[in-house]
Amino acid sequence: MRQTFAVFVATVITTSLFAAAVSADQATLTGQISDSMCKAKHEEAAEGAGKMADHDCTVSCVKGGSKYVLLADGKIYQIANQTFADLEKLAGQTVKMTGDVKGDAITVTSVEAAKR
Repeated sequence: MRQTFAVFVATVITTSLFAAAVSADQATLTGQISDSMCKAKHEEAAEGAGKMADHDCTVSCVKGGSKYVLLADGKIYQIANQTFADLEKLAGQTVKMTGDVKGDAITVTSVEAAKR
């Protein structure tokens, strides 16, 4: 009985430590989804054509080979999982993005439009 209890306690402690280590890099950032080419400065679509909307510019640049990024807290975070659902839909908008942050990269686990 004591041996079973000791194994149970050891398992609980190990699981708790592992869970704390895994969630240590989780963060929720509020910022704008943009693209790696334009970042915060979306320019004219073509000479004299006027400025594109942030959403349209971001989607266009990504389709042209650029990558989605998150502009938050004065930093540019590379989005590791480029095919995450809703990145295209929310492109150019201010969002709350949750994910694993490692250096200047985030692996998104959830994203939603930020409340205004």
